[in-house]
This record gives sequence, C-alpha cells and structure tokens, in this order.
Amino acid sequence: MVIKPLIRSNMCINAHPIGCAKEVENQIAYVEKKASERGKLPCAPKNVLVLGCSTGYGLASRIAAAFEFGANTIGVSFEKEGSESKSGTPGWYNNMAFDQAAKAKGLGCVTFNGDAFSDEMRRQVIEASKQFGKIDLVIYSVASAVRVDPVTGEKYRSVLKPLSKTFSGATMDVVTGKFSIITAEVANEEEKRQTVKVMGGEDWARWIQQLSEAGVLAEGVKTVAYSYIGPTYTHAIYRDGTIGAAKKDIERTAREINEKLKQTLSGEAYISVNKGLVTRSSAVIPLIPLYISILFKIMKRNGTHEGCIEQMERLFAERLYMGKPVPTDDENRIRIDELELDPKVQDEVAKYMAIVNEDNIAELGDLEGYRHDFLATNGFDIAGVDYDKDVARMDTI
Repeated sequence: MVIKPLIRSNMCINAHPIGCAKEVENQIAYVEKKASERGKLPCAPKNVLVLGCSTGYGLASRIAAAFEFGANTIGVSFEKEGSESKSGTPGWYNNMAFDQAAKAKGLGCVTFNGDAFSDEMRRQVIEASKQFGKIDLVIYSVASAVRVDPVTGEKYRSVLKPLSKTFSGATMDVVTGKFSIITAEVANEEEKRQTVKVMGGEDWARWIQQLSEAGVLAEGVKTVAYSYIGPTYTHAIYRDGTIGAAKKDIERTAREINEKLKQTLSGEAYISVNKGLVTRSSAVIPLIPLYISILFKIMKRNGTHEGCIEQMERLFAERLYMGKPVPTDDENRIRIDELELDPKVQDEVAKYMAIVNEDNIAELGDLEGYRHDFLATNGFDIAGVDYDKDVARMDTI
C-alpha cells in the first residue's frame, strides 16, 4: 500500500513506518556526530529511565543518552500498535526503530508499551532495571490527556483553557495556510484540578518515591522534567491557563523532589524549560502555530534554530554532564529556551505577530518549515524516503 498523510482538523491521524524509522536514524546520526565533535565529556549517565520515550523531547532524550553517552536505557510509553494493514501511532514505530538501533550497537535497552501512570508499570520497570544496575538519570516527559489515579481509580482529563477570561486567537490550517479563529472558554475549578492531576507533578513524585524505596536509584541520581514558558502574549492560553497551572505544579514538585533526593542519595531534581516546537497538538492551540512559524523564520535566519534533538543534546552535554554544578535560574530551572526568548528575537517576533495574516504568513513566517515539522512527527516529508513506494505491512519498519 502507498501511505499518504491523513489530516483531519489539523491533526495527522496516521503514520509512515519507514519515515518514522528514518527520522530516528537521522537523530541518532546527529548525536553521534556531536559526540565526535565534543570528544569525551567529564561524566555521563550509565543507566537511564525515560518516561514518555516515544516522541518529541522524550525520544530525543533517550537517543542522546544512548547514542552520545552510551547509556543503557529503559523507556515507557503508551502507543497504539500497527497491524498488517492499519497504522500504529508514530511513537510505536519510533520505539521499534530505537530498539533495533540500540541493540545493533550493543546498548542495553528495554521498552515498555503501557500506562506510565500505573503502579504495575513501576513494578515492571523496577524489575527490569536490575539487569543494568542502578538508575542514575530519570527523564519525565509523559504527555497524556487522561490519567487514572493508581490509588483511588479516579479518571482525570486535562483541558487546555484560560483561567481568567475567554481567549480567542487565530490559528492556521497546516495544509492550506488559511486562518481561522479559535475560542477557548474559561476553565472551571474542577477542570483546572483535573488538568493538574494529569499533567502536574504528582505522578513524577510517585515514580521517584517508588524507585527510591525499591533501592534502584544510584547515589547522585538526577531527574529532569520538561516545561515551557514562552512569550507573554501566549501566557493567557498557556502559562497562565490550565496547562500552565500544571506546569507550575510540576515545577513546585521539582523543588520537593530535589530536597528529598539531596538528603537521601545526594541527588538532584530539575525542570528543564525547553524551546517551543511543532507538536502533534500545537496546531489546535490559538496563536501558537503563527508564533512558532514566525519564530522559526527568525531563528533559522539567525542560525539559532533547534529541534528536539538539538535541544536535548545540548541539555545533556552543556548542562547536566559538564562535570560541574548544573547552571539554573533563580527558581532552580535549567533554561535551554534562552535562544528563543532572546529579547532581540522576541522583539522581532512581536513586530510580525502584530501584522501577520493569511496573505503574508508565507513571507513573515516559515510556513514550509512548520508544515515539514508537522508532517515529520508522523514520519512524512522525511528526506530519503520514497513515499510513492508500496509499504508491504504496517506492523513493522
């Protein structure tokens, strides 16, 4: 069968197995090249757990840990498997590609496809970790719309809404470039509570607690969760909305975990504030597609643009494993969004955001780059892949 992207309401609902595998291969090649350029670093992780390992920053973290630093990795994600004739989710193919490449290099790897929020998954990970040795880095990059509380059984659902007043903003159709207005109503307290329960720090803290109690965390262990801040004109829908409330909760949790790990294992917990990127869901958030398209144009022109793999390689090599204290801001957050939030960059972005419309978006923004990244998250538009060639099965790469 010939596989073309199926796009519905700015969401791509299928994936290309060969394209996903090629993109994983490209990210591996990037970190191996950087490792050669950097030479031996002062220290490195040996056994790494990545929660939310299959796409985006989680996948890039796992690739950097394994293929630049030679770490054994355990990954957890919840993906839909492909069948002979039906597409799986992109992360399912990404995990398959990662596992094949890691094993070919002789790197230890175990990948679990299941609910990262469950205590049963924690038990499986704890057992699997014993074959490698104690875990010295835990990456928390879980992204989900739903979480079932492992204690109460309550199901929580997250929403992306403002907290103070109704928010309206333009978005664009990723295929046609046409603009439309999206309106998000104010969240109520219950929606805010549930969003924090799904995307806040409670589950991360439970992971660290149970791993610590099981005795599988190494002395000096580091753990990192990811967050985003962005420019002020996106704050109403993001940083100061329901998602922002969850992000603030996970930042508070980082401080609590940090204090506990310091006392018990001389360990450290951090939030890494990362750059805004095209994700599978960002296309339906008001303003964000326009902002990212304009941002990319400016940063590419300046030579400062980074994708997931560039960000994570830099996080590991220039922040976490320099052999000296990790540089942070005054809230103990690692900032690798500094190139995005450079005042000169943001001044230029703000100027274009004030005048952008569907007639000039291709000129003011990086519309083609945005489309590429949107498609690439599902294995499409990857250089070197023949998309007119028949794919025999959808359950393999």
